[in-house]
Amino acid sequence: MPDYKELYLKLFRASEEAVNRLIAVQQECEELYLSQDEREGAIESPTPGNARSAEAE
Repeated sequence: MPDYKELYLKLFRASEEAVNRLIAVQQECEELYLSQDEREGAIESPTPGNARSAEAE
C-alpha cells in the first residue's frame, strides 16, 4: 500500500519550493524594473489610452 503521508509531504515540499522560487524571481524582476526607472528618470504611470485592457486579450 502506498505511503500517502510521504507522497503528500513530497508534493507539499515541491509546491513550497516552487512558490518560493516564483517569489524570488518576482522580487528580482521588480528590482530590475525599479533600477531601470531610476536610470531613466521619473516613473511614468500608464494612461488610460496606453493601458492594455483584459478585454483586448
